[in-house]
Amino acid sequence: MSIDAEQHHNERMVRKKAVVEEKIRQANTERGVLIVNTGNGKGKSSAAFGVALRALGHGKKVAIVQFIKGRDSTGEEAFFRRLPEVPFHVTGDGFTWDTQNRAQDEVTARRGWELAHTLLRDPAIDLVVLDELNIVLKYRYLPLEEVLADLQQRPLMQHVIATGRGAPDELIALADTVTEMREVKHAFKAGIKAQAGIEF
Repeated sequence: MSIDAEQHHNERMVRKKAVVEEKIRQANTERGVLIVNTGNGKGKSSAAFGVALRALGHGKKVAIVQFIKGRDSTGEEAFFRRLPEVPFHVTGDGFTWDTQNRAQDEVTARRGWELAHTLLRDPAIDLVVLDELNIVLKYRYLPLEEVLADLQQRPLMQHVIATGRGAPDELIALADTVTEMREVKHAFKAGIKAQAGIEF
């Protein structure tokens, strides 16, 4: 790198640092945030469980409700079952294309939401992960208005992460942080089977 290029880079980083530090200075509100991970790409649940591990690392109390999934054990369930201090509720009967029973899916979603409702009222819980909630809302297995109301009435400092494809617009509007996972490539489309530890 030439001296001029290095100087230009350094000046740019000084300006960037000033901008970032000003944004940090202005961000002075502290409260629980609602995070939504949605989109057709891989990684929505994985990202949520990564945040759960981060929160646990800081001594935070975490609880997890997993909707839809449930027919087969997942790696995340096997891991969190080793941590008795982390409530991990699997409330699904399997993917919707497997169950083929809307009435059953609605009953199962209701059972899961009753658990979530209780967790969303507990100020001792710092982070609630609602895995695949977006799918439940997409197919209208639960009344959207009820879910939004419970999310809005949670304790001030409680964080929530909702995952799944097809997050409804109303949930996105309520959320503080929304990430849409976009599929660029996926091994499954090249005929590579889903593998333990990667997909489940």
